[in-house]
Amino acid sequence: MPDPLVRKLQHYGPLSDADRLWLAESLGVRRQIAARTDIIMEGEDPRAVNVVLDGWACRYKQLADGRRQIVSMLLPGDPCDPHIFLLDRMDHAVCALTPVTLAQIRGSVIQELTARSQNLDYVLHRETLANAAIQREWAVSLGCRTGIERLAHLFCELFARLSAVGLTKGDTCAFPITQNDLADALGQTSVHINRTLQDLRSAGLITLRSRQLTLHDPEGLARLAHFDPAYLHFTMEPNEPDPMRS
Repeated sequence: MPDPLVRKLQHYGPLSDADRLWLAESLGVRRQIAARTDIIMEGEDPRAVNVVLDGWACRYKQLADGRRQIVSMLLPGDPCDPHIFLLDRMDHAVCALTPVTLAQIRGSVIQELTARSQNLDYVLHRETLANAAIQREWAVSLGCRTGIERLAHLFCELFARLSAVGLTKGDTCAFPITQNDLADALGQTSVHINRTLQDLRSAGLITLRSRQLTLHDPEGLARLAHFDPAYLHFTMEPNEPDPMRS
């Protein structure tokens, strides 16, 4: 299976063989991170870009009394912000929700890659813009969508993102996170999440069992959620013309 980072970035623009090689070389040594372990803590100096190669992680903020808000999910192929090294300190933490295989790209190497390759500069900027679009959509969910719409929308989004890196099979994908994680992402309680899951199952839209999510009616789920995948900006295919040379 191709590197998930390459698979993801190819949806934003074409990559040459040299681009893929440079990316692979930049990733360096893989590390294994245990579930429920912080990858980087708030306040630390983000000198490198963390790249999730396997497993699920999240960005989160935590209040002094222990309440946690998950502000984004990080899936295989996701760099934890390709320009984070430009900041002096982390304003949030990144945590492994499951066992995670992680690589790092030093900030200086990112700058070398983007100076060397116009394609890499282009796709990494598109990745940053797509992440900002995802954050806007999460804000809409928290501000406007009902509880069942929020959960349906998150299922649609995560399934689409996993599909983009080849991690779905038909209408099924791994879904290894807990109801508490869903509650912290959607601003609800785990009890509310459990009830909402029952409502989605009763409507014949999804099954979530044994850490596997199946979408029985993807179109119906998308209608319920008001989900339009355009905000993910997966608009390119590897064989399309290079927009930087047109």
